[in-house]
Amino acid sequence: MPDSPRPAGGRGAMLSPRLAMKFVHAADLHIDSPLRGLARYEGAPVDAVRGATRRAFENLIALCLEEGAAFLLLAGDIYDGDWKDYGTGLFFLNQLARLRAAEIPVVLIRGNHDAESQITKHLRLPENVHELSVNAPSSFDLPAHGVRIHGQGFRTRAVTDDLAAGYPDATKGVFNVGLLHTAVGGRPGHENYAPCRLPTLIAKGYDYWALGHVHHREVLTTEPHIVFSGNLQGRHMRETGPKGASLVTVEDGHVVSVEHRALDAVRWELVKADVTNAESGHDVVDLARARLESALAAAQERVLAARVVLTGTTAAHATVLANKEQYTNEIRLAANDLPGPIFIENIVVATRGAIDLARVREQRDAIGQVARSLQAMKDDPEAHAMLAAELAELAQRLPLKLREGDDALVLDAARLAGIVADVEAMLIPRLLAAEGN
Repeated sequence: MPDSPRPAGGRGAMLSPRLAMKFVHAADLHIDSPLRGLARYEGAPVDAVRGATRRAFENLIALCLEEGAAFLLLAGDIYDGDWKDYGTGLFFLNQLARLRAAEIPVVLIRGNHDAESQITKHLRLPENVHELSVNAPSSFDLPAHGVRIHGQGFRTRAVTDDLAAGYPDATKGVFNVGLLHTAVGGRPGHENYAPCRLPTLIAKGYDYWALGHVHHREVLTTEPHIVFSGNLQGRHMRETGPKGASLVTVEDGHVVSVEHRALDAVRWELVKADVTNAESGHDVVDLARARLESALAAAQERVLAARVVLTGTTAAHATVLANKEQYTNEIRLAANDLPGPIFIENIVVATRGAIDLARVREQRDAIGQVARSLQAMKDDPEAHAMLAAELAELAQRLPLKLREGDDALVLDAARLAGIVADVEAMLIPRLLAAEGN
């Protein structure tokens, strides 16, 4: 992006909405952001994952060309932060040059990740690309399409003012678009930057609001259409499912459809495998493989980044839990044999043993006593405190990635109860087997 935004298009131009047109709304590209949570293991398609955000952006450009888009809107967070080198900017501008050749204009704003204060390296934008100001709301005209685009980018990373309140009211006789990077009053998992209220957006009288910042696609209203397109490429397990952009069709100056188009190169999915009928660890592997095969087909030739969760009450529970490393690696091996690239992000054993624990707890022997003690620990705050103290020193010795981030080991009551339940599910069957029960 340039050191200073270009001036907005002429406000005095004669505009009238084109009878029919399509445009594309995208946001949160986060170009060159690393995908997180992908452990390296033998056979993992590492090369296929590198550059996923770039391939998703290439898919966005292809969509604009294939659909004959009148223009492309980018609602902030094009980059994930300051460039490590000029390669990130060169890639972005080279792709935009493909749209220049097709005479497709691009209008963009900055978000919190690529705020003016965040990006220290700059390259001149192509002639078909227009960045709206970070200093105040401004407007840009596309006379050929009868469109006026209003917006303001982020000067600093943490914008806490209601930018939308300062946007101009709609101009009569043209198709008005609002371009904004915001949390609209707050969304789980996202900082409440550029907070605003839905009534404020509606009151501006715009025909379409192209929003960015929230990575989950959401249509807030359809009168008018106020849309979060979601991010272009999922980056971790909290961003599962199809990711892409919105293709908007306009007829007679009115939005008639807003279609989500999947453009991601790597598809993150939570793959649950019900292994209730498994009699052995190998049965568990086969059932997990079948679920992964279905998920891979649904990903439609994309790389599948999957977290496998084994569920169900099964006779194989104790075997899998006692030999977890063996069977998780067998699942990875089975995934590698499928006809398509799969990354196994993690394998979670959430099964339960088929033993009647209630009956075991009634036994008047040592095993019954152990079972009763474990059951009592699940809901005992004092027992949780003692267990947390015992585990605290061990927890500090864990690798940093297990102590911080989205999947950090947190020794709260729920987690401790789960640990006790896992111990119960693994220990009691072994004790019963040793006793011949």
